[in-house]
Amino acid sequence: LCGLLLKDWLPWSLLLFSLMYETSTFYVPGVAPINFHQNDPVEIKAVKLTSSRTQLPYEYYSLPFCQPSKITYKAENLGEVLRGDRIVNTPFQVLMNSEKKCEVLCSQSNKPVTLTVEQSRLVAERVTEDYYVHLIADNLPVATRLELYSNRDSDDKKKEKDVQFEHGYRLGFTDVNKIYLHNHLSFILYYHREDMEEDQEHTYRVVRFEVIPQSIRLEDLKTDEKSSCTLPEGTNSSPQEIDPTKENQLYFTYSVHWEESDIKWASRWDTYLTMSDVQIHWFSIINSVVVVFFLSGILSMIIIRTLRKDIANYNKEDDIEDTMEESGWKLVHGDVFRPPQYPMILSSLLGSGIQLFCMILIVIFVAMLGMLSPSSRGALMTTACFLFMFMGVFGGFSAGRLYRTLKGHRWKKGAFCTATLYPGVVFGICFVLNCFIWGKHSSGAVPFPTMVALLCMWFGISLPLVYLGYYFGFRKQPYDNPVRTNQIPRQIPEQRWYMNRFVGILMAGILPFGAMFIELFFIFSAIWENQFYYLFGFLFLVFIILVVSCSQISIVMVYFQLCAEDYRWWWRNFLVSGGSAFYVLVYAIFYFVNKLDIVEFIPSLLYFGYTALMVLSFWLLTGTIGFYAAYMFVRKIYAAVKID
Repeated sequence: LCGLLLKDWLPWSLLLFSLMYETSTFYVPGVAPINFHQNDPVEIKAVKLTSSRTQLPYEYYSLPFCQPSKITYKAENLGEVLRGDRIVNTPFQVLMNSEKKCEVLCSQSNKPVTLTVEQSRLVAERVTEDYYVHLIADNLPVATRLELYSNRDSDDKKKEKDVQFEHGYRLGFTDVNKIYLHNHLSFILYYHREDMEEDQEHTYRVVRFEVIPQSIRLEDLKTDEKSSCTLPEGTNSSPQEIDPTKENQLYFTYSVHWEESDIKWASRWDTYLTMSDVQIHWFSIINSVVVVFFLSGILSMIIIRTLRKDIANYNKEDDIEDTMEESGWKLVHGDVFRPPQYPMILSSLLGSGIQLFCMILIVIFVAMLGMLSPSSRGALMTTACFLFMFMGVFGGFSAGRLYRTLKGHRWKKGAFCTATLYPGVVFGICFVLNCFIWGKHSSGAVPFPTMVALLCMWFGISLPLVYLGYYFGFRKQPYDNPVRTNQIPRQIPEQRWYMNRFVGILMAGILPFGAMFIELFFIFSAIWENQFYYLFGFLFLVFIILVVSCSQISIVMVYFQLCAEDYRWWWRNFLVSGGSAFYVLVYAIFYFVNKLDIVEFIPSLLYFGYTALMVLSFWLLTGTIGFYAAYMFVRKIYAAVKID
């Protein structure tokens, strides 16, 4: 079996390795670059304010920034709304390849902007909460350059600079209990000059968008009537303090600098997606592949050898009486396919697991091909939502067929349970969390029309598709079990301590979690620390490893359980196969304590609420994979022995 696995998966693994570095520069067909001529306007838009300390995004104009004469919000897709993006125009006037030394925003007759006490208090609060401002130019997010010196030797003059980029820019900073606001933005935009014929005008494309935020005191800025300003020279200026107890006067200013770049338009996202720890990914992937295939090979050989020995013994007619006394799993052949308690709920949960599995598989595969890159803002979440709705037909079909196999009769109630049980729990938790976000006036709160639209998708698309799939699944021939079930249930002997359900969860969860926990760190960073996640080639391979390891562990656990003459494997196997979800929960608590600086109640509630949804979904996914692997295994082994 190990040889077969290597033979089947090795070519695919090599193909995936070759795709891993290609995905970041691939663009969806149809996403055309925008060409600018000299002095064409380049619109700067604001996306939102974010903080990893509060996990509550806010609209750009929730703070008293300078506003244009007419505020226009961009029409957003479902993913952008759910992420809390509220893309809006700004008063920054930027022209292609046109420098600006210093320009004053919203200045009327050279008068500075006056922040009221309430506005000053709000700005001070956002600064102390470490909020970042996110702007975009030509769909490129603004980034702050960080130059880190990797060699810390003071004697070595040739220190190596490691340049990294921080998404957005800090709203301000605190120093000795004083709060300072970044009121001057130095935009540095990079353009790529396109090759044109001699008689044609040159066109330019924006390939990078950087900002250097500065805090400059009102008294140090010199302005004139044309809204121009002069920045103080050197380090003579003091930063602009915001006193939350009184009114504050300040200027909002900006400058624009253009630089030519060799970076081509198709590669312009590489700067944002460059990671210094790709080697960690390679190490984790290779380590996971080796460990999983090695353990899979060992487990397969042990089980196959043991099974062959068992089956050979069971099929010896002359020794049948001896083997009946010493054997394990054949003794329960008359009860192993006895329907469990609550078959409708079990089949409904497994149907939702199939729905999740199909959705995740397609999303990761499409994203690996580059079609859901970070440049398509919100596309990943939108695709996931719609795919989950449409995968209801497969979830319903598998749930209906399994429910029929488990001697169920009320297919309409079963279909309704499948369509509403898991989505209902998700919607309920999200609605409660959304009420708290509404209370904080955050842009992360899902608007009421969007919530109605999601409900319409649920009951207008997902529910009918689940019913359709369930109807055909229930009408289809049930799974053919190789042995008949006895009329009277067999008595189950007393089980050893290590056959306890919780011990089984701990044992079964280690291998799948070990194969994916490094990737889990990057996924958590993307979700909770506003980073870009783009290494979907790695993620696809990790997903395959997860499927293989869950299947292997599930088969081993059900084999041990049947050898102990415990035939109640349906629910137990589903719970135990999802054991890695318990480790994901433990890791999420560890990440919260050690990596995040969240202290308030509502951000903590949001973190653990969304973590609960992730753990529930992961348990459904891994439990479903393990259950179907174990079911196929049980049918296979009982079909191989002669039953009188």
